[in-house]
Amino acid sequence: MGQKISGSIKSVDVRGEPSYRPVRRELRGPDFCRPPRLDLLLDMPPATAETQLRHAWNSDDRSLNVFVKEDDKLTFHRHPVAQSTDCIRGKVGYTRGLHVWRIHWPARQRGTHAVVGVATAEAPLHSVGYTALVGSDSESWGWDLGRNRLYHDGKNRPGSSSAPTYPSFLEPDESFVLPDCLTVILDMDEGTLSFMVDGQYLGVAFRGLKGKRLYPIVSAVWGHCEVSIRYVNGLDPEPLPLMDLCRRVARLALGRERIHHIETLPLPQTLKNYLQYQ
Repeated sequence: MGQKISGSIKSVDVRGEPSYRPVRRELRGPDFCRPPRLDLLLDMPPATAETQLRHAWNSDDRSLNVFVKEDDKLTFHRHPVAQSTDCIRGKVGYTRGLHVWRIHWPARQRGTHAVVGVATAEAPLHSVGYTALVGSDSESWGWDLGRNRLYHDGKNRPGSSSAPTYPSFLEPDESFVLPDCLTVILDMDEGTLSFMVDGQYLGVAFRGLKGKRLYPIVSAVWGHCEVSIRYVNGLDPEPLPLMDLCRRVARLALGRERIHHIETLPLPQTLKNYLQYQ
């Protein structure tokens, strides 16, 4: 049995009008264990603007129907081309470590096929028609944000109805209500891809990713949609220094309500600076 996670999930009853009600569940099992290293990474200061640019969308690795905006290098824009599905990869391919990035994709700009995931350098970036291109072959893994389905090697599977539901705890009459922003968690040391929404860890979506070089990717069909990527941070696979672990324990003991009062503690200034990542 794994760590227990309780959370409030927004859902919608697909049989009638949307009903934004809290769905509280206790999630058990290894797929729902929020990795301790993830909490440590999220407690760190976010990546600098320079680092975010290094991990942004790759203007040289995209469908010709999308372009990276000149005034916002973290965002791409898709031309309003009919009967076309278009992808773009991130600049950096990951082979080791834990990596987290956020995708901002306004819900009103997703259309019929909006897929977020990871891919190798061999995954296709364009397809005629509207399709879930990320996850369509063996070179990519994707979460369809509209259908709440997971796709991998979809062309060799009988149909979309056989694709796993994600989050996996959804009832048959439920659909997950996604906000404009979601968090992608790629752990190349464990070989897993997971997602978070509104601070809620949704569990492991894919396993078996070790030994590959994987890039952030999305596939879009909505004309004039704009999708942003913001690299949060990364952790190397090596064990963390004892000082870092002690800082994490001290910050947990303070809690969110008191974390901003570190300066008032009766401690040497160098230690207070260290606790604040300064």
